[in-house]
Amino acid sequence: MTPDVLPVAEEFVRMFHAAHSDAGSLTARIAQVRAEIAETGTYRHTTNELAYGARIALRDSGWCTSGVPWRRLKVRDLRGYRNAAAVAGECVEHLRLATNGGEIRPLVTVFAPDAPGSPGPVIWNEQLIRYAGYSDGLGDRRYTQFTETMQGMGWRPPARRSRFDLLPLVVETQHEGPRLFTLPSEIVHEVPLEHPTLPWFGEMGLRWHAVPVIANMRLSIGGVTYPAAPFNSWFVGAEIGTRSLAEEGAYGVAREVADALGLDTSSERTLWRDLATVHLNAAVLHSFDKAAVTITDHHAEALHRLAWLRSRQRPSAARPAFRLDPAAANRARAGAPAQFTAAVDETRPQPTSRLAELLRQQHSLTSV
Repeated sequence: MTPDVLPVAEEFVRMFHAAHSDAGSLTARIAQVRAEIAETGTYRHTTNELAYGARIALRDSGWCTSGVPWRRLKVRDLRGYRNAAAVAGECVEHLRLATNGGEIRPLVTVFAPDAPGSPGPVIWNEQLIRYAGYSDGLGDRRYTQFTETMQGMGWRPPARRSRFDLLPLVVETQHEGPRLFTLPSEIVHEVPLEHPTLPWFGEMGLRWHAVPVIANMRLSIGGVTYPAAPFNSWFVGAEIGTRSLAEEGAYGVAREVADALGLDTSSERTLWRDLATVHLNAAVLHSFDKAAVTITDHHAEALHRLAWLRSRQRPSAARPAFRLDPAAANRARAGAPAQFTAAVDETRPQPTSRLAELLRQQHSLTSV
């Protein structure tokens, strides 16, 4: 908690009350916040303040894709969850709720906040679902180093590796250090990719997961930081077709498509990469539509972003925001360093854990 938390907290509370005329006495609420900060160094948001802050943060972040009714975003208040297994189990529940049979439901799940002497849990993964990248070039090359780190921590890839092996979820807490959890394959909804006019495209075996759940950004609301607050809207097609599948630093599939199309790849000036990428994006949109999974295209998203830029609020310390610090970005790609190094016993093997059993037991969890 920063020394200047009080003015930031007061500004946020005033913002909340200005937007909610039925919220009760502003004077009484500010007095309560001042007393909490004086006693503990921090304060606890009301349920309505938390929901409002998370929605505003998502709206103002630019991650809220076109068509998302941000005022009606569901905010899951799980601030009592600090243990790694409980956090991981609820991340799986977030995936289940967000997938919603393909009709993607935008969600934010908020876990325990940072407090003086008691930091909240952190999630290493950039998104809850990411695919492994191997040193021989198989898989998603963006996560080769992360994959190697996970193997060093005890994760083992399938006996028959593939382009789309699910990476484990890494949750770190101050008292447990980083722990690995295997995502149940049945909870990960994937869309096999085919092309609307090229029959051979489906034989490439490409696929992608349905829900983009951003997991390593810190949610800041009125001076309180929630280091684990995964959120999702839905995919923009180009995020999959262009940035993930086509780019050489990721899957590099553009060349495979170009070769199959018989394009001249001897020079970039033939624009073979552009043509191949168009076909990849067409396949993504066609396949998601065919599978009845919510997705938007980059043209609709461009118009949304322009409107967002015109109406964007000036950022301030009191305005709710999702933020990514350099250490979190590094952990998402390199799998290191741990945030709470003092808590990690490097001689103790880091276990992997299947979460299906956690889901069956989550309502009986008592140590959260």
